[in-house]
Amino acid sequence: MFDYSRAQFEDLAQQVLHQAKSLGASAAAVDVSESAGLSVNVRKGNIETIEQTRDKGLGVTVYVGACRGHASTSDFSSAAIGRTVRAAWEIARFTGEDAFAGLPDPDTLFSGNPDLDLFHPWDLQSDDAVEIARRMEAAAFEVDPAIRNSEGAGVSTSHGHFVSANSLGFMAGFPYSRHYISCAPIARKGRTMQRDDWYSAARSKAGLARPEAVGRYAAQRALSRLGAAPLTSRKAAVLFEAPLACGLLGSFVAAASGGALYRRASFLLDALGTSVFTPHIDIVEEPHVRGALGSAAFDDEGVATRARSVVSGGILEGWFLSSYSARKLGMKTTGNAGGAHGLRLISRNTRPKDSLRAMLRKLDTGLFVTELLGHGINTVTGDYSRGASGYWVERGVIQFPVEEITIAGNLKDMFSALVAVGADEVQRGAVRSGSVLIGQMAIAGR
Repeated sequence: MFDYSRAQFEDLAQQVLHQAKSLGASAAAVDVSESAGLSVNVRKGNIETIEQTRDKGLGVTVYVGACRGHASTSDFSSAAIGRTVRAAWEIARFTGEDAFAGLPDPDTLFSGNPDLDLFHPWDLQSDDAVEIARRMEAAAFEVDPAIRNSEGAGVSTSHGHFVSANSLGFMAGFPYSRHYISCAPIARKGRTMQRDDWYSAARSKAGLARPEAVGRYAAQRALSRLGAAPLTSRKAAVLFEAPLACGLLGSFVAAASGGALYRRASFLLDALGTSVFTPHIDIVEEPHVRGALGSAAFDDEGVATRARSVVSGGILEGWFLSSYSARKLGMKTTGNAGGAHGLRLISRNTRPKDSLRAMLRKLDTGLFVTELLGHGINTVTGDYSRGASGYWVERGVIQFPVEEITIAGNLKDMFSALVAVGADEVQRGAVRSGSVLIGQMAIAGR
């Protein structure tokens, strides 16, 4: 499965730390990793791409007092590693001092067994991957004759392992895997065409949706968009489909992250301990869910992750901090170097029967958004403006598809006007959420 064993990676890490110390480094950290993967794309039954990857790398960070240097290599020979360590040391020697730089505090480092069941390799051959992609795309074409074309179907699998270590005695690592299938059909009626897509991702092959189910659902989504038209400008309630709600949660993380806070570039400045969301909203970080995509026993610095409440009853209780950003803010790291781990948006009012259909009834009359375009999010001011498409809903029933509109608001106002969260949860990356209903937003149309 791998070219290098865990023991070999540990030996390389020890070699790096020893060489850094012998050069006069006051502290050092090293990451050693390798990964492999297969990616296949098929369009209209024909193979478009087959890519096989195999990568390895070693990165070393050296501290000389309060000065930091970093260098990396993909050559694991002793000579190359020696040159890489020396390069990092030379950079540190001539870099300006930063009083906040350095390794994590020793009492924050992870110790123990990091096994969270994150490694389920899929021994997938390219011919088998092509066949899966073809089945998925064929299922999309079989849904309706209006599915005339396709942007393709894809299958990818990847796995790897790593070891992280530093001169404080920390050394840990684990193997991991991630698998992905997707389909993007195109529906046509007369001169109008609409596309949509769907995908499934998981740590294990068993966790993926059936390829035919992904293809059919993607086709149904594309078909439902035929006949889309703009709306007139108005203000209305907006229901974000669950995958888009995960994106909203990602915008919250960006604004609540240490880098934005110490640069004073966040609309959430000084919001700790205050009401940011409506009182029924909780946001929790659950980094130790076995087999989950967002799980990790420790962050990119080796700091132990922990389950915690980020927002409770609408009150912001914590930031997302690395050791560096925590020191800049006079706080303690939260184990979020590299981002959030297993973040979940929850409403205390959500019931198991709050399906998407039930959320449409709660929306009553308004806009159901299923696709967003552009990057009009300003985390400094909270201003939010995105191109959108979806469906106009009246009395809880979808009336017609809409496109070529823009929805706008301010994240702070949107969070405080969050009416409901659905039980139709999906996982997108390290974030999990159901559909989200916002009380009112501006809609710009024709």
